[in-house]
Amino acid sequence: MADQLIRATAADGGIRAVGVITTRLTDEAKQRHRLSYVSTAALGRTMAAGLLLASSMKREASRVNIRIRGDGPIGGVMADAGADGTVRGYVDNPHVELPPNDQGKLDVGGAVGQEGYVYVVRDIGYGYPYSSTVELISGEVGDDITHYLVTSEQTPSALVLGVFVGAEGVTAAGGILIQILPKAATDPELVELLESRLASLKGFTPLLQAGKTLPTIFEDLLGDLGLEVFPETQLVRFHCGCSFDRVLGALKLLGQVELQDMIEKDEGAEAICHFCGEVYKADRDHLSQLIGELQAGG
Repeated sequence: MADQLIRATAADGGIRAVGVITTRLTDEAKQRHRLSYVSTAALGRTMAAGLLLASSMKREASRVNIRIRGDGPIGGVMADAGADGTVRGYVDNPHVELPPNDQGKLDVGGAVGQEGYVYVVRDIGYGYPYSSTVELISGEVGDDITHYLVTSEQTPSALVLGVFVGAEGVTAAGGILIQILPKAATDPELVELLESRLASLKGFTPLLQAGKTLPTIFEDLLGDLGLEVFPETQLVRFHCGCSFDRVLGALKLLGQVELQDMIEKDEGAEAICHFCGEVYKADRDHLSQLIGELQAGG
C-alpha cells in the first residue's frame, strides 16, 4: 500500500479525523540514517505525527517542525513535515538499541526519556512562525504530541502512532489523529464514546497488518457517527530540500581563510545533511572557485 494521507469528518463536522500510512518513507529514513530498531520507531512516529499536524494547514508551503528532546540515550528526535505531504527527520544518536519494554514492544519511551520537552513550530509560509513548548509525559511520542494538542492548541485530541520494524525492515507504520472540534466538545457522551473506542485499539500497526485500510479504520471508529471520508488521497513521501548548491553557499560563508585551509589540509570539504544523510563532497576546484567569488566581491 502506498504511503498516503486521508481526511474525514463525523458528527456533522464536529469530529475531524486524519490517517496516514508512512511505511515506505519510514523505511527510507531507517536506511538513510542506518537507524536501530528503537530509533526507527521513535523517528517514524515523530514523522507521522508531523504529517498529521501539517494536514490541517491550508497553504501548501506551510510546515510543522517537531523537536523532541528527552533525557534518554537517543538524545533529540527531529521531524519536519509539510502540508504538501513531504517529511524528513533525524535522530541525534541513531544507533542506540534497547531491550523491549514490559509489553514486549520497542522501548521508545526509554530511548527518548520521560524528562524533557516537545517543541512544535508551525510555519504558515509568511509572518512569524507559531511556536510552543510542552513537557514530555512519557517519551512515547503519541502521548506527548497529544499533550501538546490539548495544552497548547486546546483541542481535545487522540493520536495513535505505530511503527513495526523487523529484520526485513519497516513493514507497517503510520497513525491516526482524531480531534473533537468546539461544536462537539461540549457533548460529554460523544467524548466518552470516542475515548472508549480509541482505548480499545491495540495500536495502529496491527490494523495495517490485518489488512485494514485507512477508510475501513475510520469506518470502525466513526461509521455510526455520520462519517464522511474525503475522496482526495494525498501521497506522502520522505523528501529533503538539500542540494550541492546549498552546501557550496554554506561553505562560502566560512570565508577565504577557512576555505584555503580546507584546500591545503584536506584537499576539499565534505558535508552531511542531518535531515537525510546525503553526503556532499566539494573538491579543490569547487573551493577555489568560491575563494575567487569572494575575492571578486561576489
